Amino acid sequence: MSFRRKPRVSLKTPEQFGTMRRAGLLLARIHEEIEKSLCAGMTTADIDQISRAVIAEAGAKSNFLGYHGFPATVCVSVNEEIVHGIPGSRVIREGDVVSVDAGCIVEGWHSDAARTHIVGTAKSEADRELVEVTRGAMWEGIAALASAKRVGEIGAAIEDYVAEMAGERIQHLEEFGGHGIGRAMHEPPDVMNFRTRDRGLKIVPGMALCIEPMLIQGDGEFDILDDEWTVVATKGGRAAHFEHSVAVTETGIFVLSAVDGGKAELEKRGIMIAEEPSDSSATTGR
Repeated sequence: MSFRRKPRVSLKTPEQFGTMRRAGLLLARIHEEIEKSLCAGMTTADIDQISRAVIAEAGAKSNFLGYHGFPATVCVSVNEEIVHGIPGSRVIREGDVVSVDAGCIVEGWHSDAARTHIVGTAKSEADRELVEVTRGAMWEGIAALASAKRVGEIGAAIEDYVAEMAGERIQHLEEFGGHGIGRAMHEPPDVMNFRTRDRGLKIVPGMALCIEPMLIQGDGEFDILDDEWTVVATKGGRAAHFEHSVAVTETGIFVLSAVDGGKAELEKRGIMIAEEPSDSSATTGR
């Protein structure tokens, strides 16, 4: 989920990052269960039921359910839907592009992450490109955080990557972006997915940021449906959305919502991840 906030950043201790890691691992399990089950013929409400079951089994809480009245534990956005889609009776078809944004709370600490899937066989090379570029853009943004001095460098890295890989075929969603995370799902600072005049806040250890490019085929124009949640592309293009929650520690960055902490993707980019945070509590979601 993506909302903009005024800067007032809360910094986390290593132990607090440890609890956030537990929330991130549980969230990774939610996404893995959804990915294993996702197929043509199921409804978007079926995806929400998978998330509810995993959260309940772990004794955790959903941070999406009831948030400003949102009625589900996940956002499911299909094809032209970009973000904040409400699960319901929509039936998923072969070749659909399905974005799932989810989150949970463990002992008061939040996680937030999104993945996009193509169901079965892609309908076009353009759809494959969209998903691959969006996923790559997220990792480029995370990699930029490892050496960034200011938050704005993340968006610059994402914009440059998308332009290099797709030119004008794919555009970012300008009114939405990433955010801080911690005791609340949405905390400052804003983490935009494009270069801005404002270089943003200084990056310091203790920050936790959600980096989440949302990209659209075509010109990037969008609208919000009458449900006041679902954001849709207006020119027929499809959309994709990837997100991870990332900790900035004294020794580097660690991707809280990735099972391997981001090791595989970041090592490809020459970055060694920080040591895994721990709060010395019983694990949740491992």
